[in-house]
Amino acid sequence: MKITIAQLDYHIGNFEGNTAKMITAIKNAKEAGSDIICFSELSTCGYPPRDFLEFEDFLSLSDNCLQLLCSHAKDIAIVVGAPSHNKDPKGKNLFNSAYFLADGEVKFVQHKTLLPTYDVFDEYRYFEPAKSWEIVTYKDKKIALTVCEDIWDVGTDDPLYTIIPLDKMQKYSPDFIINISASPFNYGHAKTRIDTVRANVNRYGIPMFYINHCGAQTELLFDGGSIVMSANGVLYDELPYFEECIRHFQLSEVIKGEKNNEQPKVKIALIHDALIMGVKDYFRKLGFTKAILGLSGGIDSAVTAVLAARALGNENVRVLLMPSQFSTGHSVDDAMALVHKLGLKHDIIPIKDMYDSFITKLSPVFSDAPFNVTEENIQARIRGILNMALSNKFGNILLNTTNKSEMAVGYGTLYGDLCGGLSVIGDVYKTEVYELARYINKDEEIIPLNSIIKAPSAELRPDQKDSDSLPEYEILDPILYQYVEKRQGPQDIIDMGYDPTLVRRILRLVNINEFKRHQTSPVLRVSPKAFGMGRRMPIVGKYLN
Repeated sequence: MKITIAQLDYHIGNFEGNTAKMITAIKNAKEAGSDIICFSELSTCGYPPRDFLEFEDFLSLSDNCLQLLCSHAKDIAIVVGAPSHNKDPKGKNLFNSAYFLADGEVKFVQHKTLLPTYDVFDEYRYFEPAKSWEIVTYKDKKIALTVCEDIWDVGTDDPLYTIIPLDKMQKYSPDFIINISASPFNYGHAKTRIDTVRANVNRYGIPMFYINHCGAQTELLFDGGSIVMSANGVLYDELPYFEECIRHFQLSEVIKGEKNNEQPKVKIALIHDALIMGVKDYFRKLGFTKAILGLSGGIDSAVTAVLAARALGNENVRVLLMPSQFSTGHSVDDAMALVHKLGLKHDIIPIKDMYDSFITKLSPVFSDAPFNVTEENIQARIRGILNMALSNKFGNILLNTTNKSEMAVGYGTLYGDLCGGLSVIGDVYKTEVYELARYINKDEEIIPLNSIIKAPSAELRPDQKDSDSLPEYEILDPILYQYVEKRQGPQDIIDMGYDPTLVRRILRLVNINEFKRHQTSPVLRVSPKAFGMGRRMPIVGKYLN
């Protein structure tokens, strides 16, 4: 038996495009002589469809997609994910299902059992869990169909569920497992995914074909990395990251378990490639082509500019330099060096006169109040207005350049430097931004060295440095990581050896700035816990405030 994995990039709600893409893959598989082609979870409609699932028209279009695929399920079987209707009046109206199409019709449907409701997942909002578990037989092979989370409770010391679907299927003695998934990327997930697939294979002693999405759905990034695991626990093949791929496998060769093809997993390289894919897909799927961002000469905007240029093409990235009276000469020089290196379209609009005009108009109201964060924010908001003016006039989507460290502690101005349609590095700590810059420069100097080595500064007052208001990032970022990603409380972090006063101050800053994060653009998710849909905190709360 020959099995094809189709690792594709779907577009939520684009039924025509998704179906056409799958039909092309089916033709490819037929030409290769495959018996089965496998697509991923909810591939008819894209993942996650969220509240689109509450529209009957949306569901009808998905059903039409299935009927069209059935017409191509001749001389080949098709495994495809789609929502299905729950005919039982009790429970949710829908299942998240794996369909097995053959001989021009639906031969078998297995519903998803384990419905994740944590971090970025909210499946129990829409779906009813499976209540029965069977297998499908095709060409004398017994196949266990599972959907994503159904395999993730195996091999863990802290199970989330009381049922393991594959345990229920073992009484039928399946020959192999097919798992269709939509498993989002984070920089450590690829290894965890392999460990999980291997734990299942070791538990049941049969091969597994694991098919994952690739591509970006706004903030959620899917890296692909689909897996074929032999019964002996050998990783027979791992498909490439961040790209579509169609690959064919002889079951008999997989059973032998002699091949071992694993992709490299270098954290900063994965983050780099994920962010480029995220920007590219955000623009492509929304029908945009051109980006704009404020370029300051600092490392954050420099890294964002490079990532945008690599995603969209240098010719589609415009940058705006907006020096003030507080900007240093080398900041403009560093920004211009990057402009020339990348060949970016650029404009320079000094903001001193605009700032002075604001201060003049406000001075009767401000009276003799001293210079403080108010004047700093006015500068940031002038820059936000200028960026948005060019965005509106020329149709360039504004990219936000705020990093995760700044976003965590509120070191940014609403309606100013926090403006943007997409936050590119909002899930990348400042220390990781430096790693990204060095990675970008690994073959040649693209980001000017001075942008990397100089002390970070917002340049909103004379001789300002980030360290005037914040701890050094080498101290700040590990504390933020323990609180945000690891969900460690203040005493837990203090017990790690950090200064108690500093820890409480940092955690308080995170909590009191929740209101800012609720008003910012979507953040491309590359870590296990990003700001946005996967981290739900109250704006008004007393904890640590």
